[in-house]
Amino acid sequence: MTILLLSLVVFLVIGVPVAYSLGLSTFTYFVLVQPDIMHVLPQRLFSGMESYALIALPLFILMGQVMNKGGITARLIQFCLMFVGRFRGGLGLVNVGSSMLFGGISGSSTSDTASIGSVLIPEMEKRGYPKPFAAGLTVASSTMGMIIPPSIPMILFAVTAQVSVGKLFLGGIIPGILVGVLQLMLTLWLAHQRGYPKESSSFSLALLVRSLYILVMPLFVVGTVVLGIATATESAGLGVLYTILVGFFLTKHLTWREFYKVVRTSILTSAKIMMIIAFSQVFIWVLALERVPETVAALVEGKDLAPFAMLFVIISIILLAGTFIDVSPAILLLTPVFLPAIINAGISPIVFGVILVTGLAVGACTPPVGNCLNVCAIVSGLKIGTIFRAALPFLLANVVTLALIALFPQLVLWLPTLLMGK
Repeated sequence: MTILLLSLVVFLVIGVPVAYSLGLSTFTYFVLVQPDIMHVLPQRLFSGMESYALIALPLFILMGQVMNKGGITARLIQFCLMFVGRFRGGLGLVNVGSSMLFGGISGSSTSDTASIGSVLIPEMEKRGYPKPFAAGLTVASSTMGMIIPPSIPMILFAVTAQVSVGKLFLGGIIPGILVGVLQLMLTLWLAHQRGYPKESSSFSLALLVRSLYILVMPLFVVGTVVLGIATATESAGLGVLYTILVGFFLTKHLTWREFYKVVRTSILTSAKIMMIIAFSQVFIWVLALERVPETVAALVEGKDLAPFAMLFVIISIILLAGTFIDVSPAILLLTPVFLPAIINAGISPIVFGVILVTGLAVGACTPPVGNCLNVCAIVSGLKIGTIFRAALPFLLANVVTLALIALFPQLVLWLPTLLMGK
């Protein structure tokens, strides 16, 4: 294990991409420790990707990309402005509200950051908001894209932990809304403290009607899974078809040239994720071979911690790991390590999954690895450190939500139990 982990750290430090660092560290382990079973390496590499549920990943990625180019983001912003524009700091509230709605459709925080940030950051700056505030709020609010269903990281966790995607989706609804409400309250308070402007807005029935086909989409995608009408993979396919129809025929912002670019980008993004999954599955197999999950579970059980105390310890580790490891590999690495201890302690894997995704969402907004932070730096032209300092107060909403989940797991379990049973 020393060889495996030390080589992984070395490869990451010298700048080797995460996927290849996992593969190279595993290869080093086989060469130096287990050369007799080297033939297992290619078998495990391909078997790690042989999961029907994983087909949902590229489909949800494509759905988010189609939304970006289909004019849906602008429509969501107009819809939110209709309700909260009259309050001081209205555009900040629109930023959070749009992220809640967009995250509930695309399932991707980076898509949220890129699409909403490219529209709202320049607009907020033009209307008198400090640019770092606009960028920091955009980054922090984008974390809801991972928590509110559909969620690409939750699908990845469900595949790794072998749990219900539908229950995970339902489990993320209340924590995601809680993060959004806390960020809205903080935005409103800061706007009053700093004297940010109000926006002119009025209720428009026509705009409400034009937005309905977008607003029902989360219910359409998630509802088909929860009600057993479709699997997560099938609902992702339906979601892609729905967004294509909306982009071409309703908003009419999507063209064939843009659609080609969207498909190409989605393929490249999906390929990167699948490479990480393939190499991480071999890495995870080595961890199991060396009995690391059982050792960690025994160590945790030996401390005789109460369930909430165990969750607080795990949350601390997740927040720390998220600053150095991207979301997808972190899920694939941390799930098999902590899941046995979680189950042995009588904690629901659904609770652990929501905690893991919520905690790693914070990591996506913290340097040096944070993807959302890097995307926002490109969109806004600001330095990563400047954006992070502005985002930090809003990220506390995620941390408070994590603490509440650890203390009150029913925040996660109530909806899955109510709608899908135990």
